[in-house]
Amino acid sequence: MECAGDSHGTDTNPDGGNTPQQGSFSSPSPAVDRALQLIQSDDADGKLQAAREIRRLTKTSHRCRRQLSQAVKPLVSMLRADYPGFHEPALLALLNLAVKDEKNKISIVEAGALEPVINFLKSQDINLQEYATASLLTLSASGANKPIISSSGAIPPLVEILGHGRPQAKADAVMALSNLSTHPDNPHIILETKPIPSIVSLLKTCKKSSKTAEKCSALIESLVGFDEGRTALTSEEGGVLAVVEVLENGSLQSREHAVGALLTMCQSDRCKYREPILREGVIPGLLELTVQGTPKSQSKAQMLLQLLRDSPYARSELQADTLENIVCNIISQIDGDDQSGKAKKMLAEMVQVSMEQSLRHLQRRALVCTPTDLPIANCTSEVPSK
Repeated sequence: MECAGDSHGTDTNPDGGNTPQQGSFSSPSPAVDRALQLIQSDDADGKLQAAREIRRLTKTSHRCRRQLSQAVKPLVSMLRADYPGFHEPALLALLNLAVKDEKNKISIVEAGALEPVINFLKSQDINLQEYATASLLTLSASGANKPIISSSGAIPPLVEILGHGRPQAKADAVMALSNLSTHPDNPHIILETKPIPSIVSLLKTCKKSSKTAEKCSALIESLVGFDEGRTALTSEEGGVLAVVEVLENGSLQSREHAVGALLTMCQSDRCKYREPILREGVIPGLLELTVQGTPKSQSKAQMLLQLLRDSPYARSELQADTLENIVCNIISQIDGDDQSGKAKKMLAEMVQVSMEQSLRHLQRRALVCTPTDLPIANCTSEVPSK
């Protein structure tokens, strides 16, 4: 008998973990009681059976995750055991226990799971490596766990998987790194592993509207807050272009991260980064964001356009119909009450004037970018139950 009547009402915390609504759960079912008895026994076969049953019971039921929280310590002990047959069942059970349960996330880390999980990231067993990556993605959704995970040495093997893992493992790794990057001490630690080439490679090949692209963009936005991150992105072939493509074709949240990254770069050193950003044809996407983006995207797009419009030449030296001249006048023309209508008119004019430039830009993209998208799963910031 499985847990029944599970309440789906949750309050999502800012770090992606969920906590149950107030109120007590009903008494554990016989299946839960039996699983707890077996997992705490000394019988190896019983422990294996219990780990598999815990995984099954907690796949969709938050009630069972709460009722089986006592299983965390014995499952972590199975991760540390010399018997390899214990590792995968215990890891998958812990992964399901942690999904959308903040208390279990913290308990799993406090019980000492990070050391074996990080070792599994380096395993020759690809499945175990992939499950360990998914586990760190889920555990890193807890704000309390982020500094502990980074100080435990998880970041270098996550970056290694980001570069050389299977597609799903790469997607989970970049999401875990994105989660970790929101802690103020972690972006520097991530940058020390030189992750930008792998992030850009994944961003080029994934669908720009996917959750993977969103997390790549969020991670890049965090990393370009530092000089070494900005230098790495502009040094990577197609790096700025990949961000511009997300700005054009990503989800609303992805586009917000992309414009935020470009704005951070231009604000840090306009003279250094203005030309690399303009060269990748960013203007159409920015103009569209002033109309269709989130409030933050609209504000950031206008700020970036303000920085990009400045020219070392006198206004009189600019031809009236050049793209740069249009950019120079964007901000002054969309600051009025009819901002949306004017921006749309400017966008139409820009498209007509810059057709030839856009054709050259597309030809350059064909040389830089690969046309094939990898079929990477559209994951959330916390891995689904296994």
